[in-house]
Amino acid sequence: MKHKFNIELIFWLGALIWLFLDNPLENHFTLCPIKNLGFSFCPGCGIGHAISFLLHGNFKQSFDSHPLGIFALIVIIHRIIILTKKYLPTFKHTKL
Repeated sequence: MKHKFNIELIFWLGALIWLFLDNPLENHFTLCPIKNLGFSFCPGCGIGHAISFLLHGNFKQSFDSHPLGIFALIVIIHRIIILTKKYLPTFKHTKL
């Protein structure tokens, strides 16, 4: 059986693992192009911190970081489930 390699699945799993292991209270490098250009407001900034706070069980800090953090985490987990069902082999159980 040939195994399929899905970069998107690995990316989302890696991102959630990274956000879980990350300390959201520390300042670090940002990938946001708007913030890197020097603008102070970006509608997406804080969503990574919000997801990280959620993964650590800090719901209030998550909502304070970005109100859509819970929604984003649900969407990412849903996407991981869809990709896992699609790319991991299914096993059929047979009666003995």
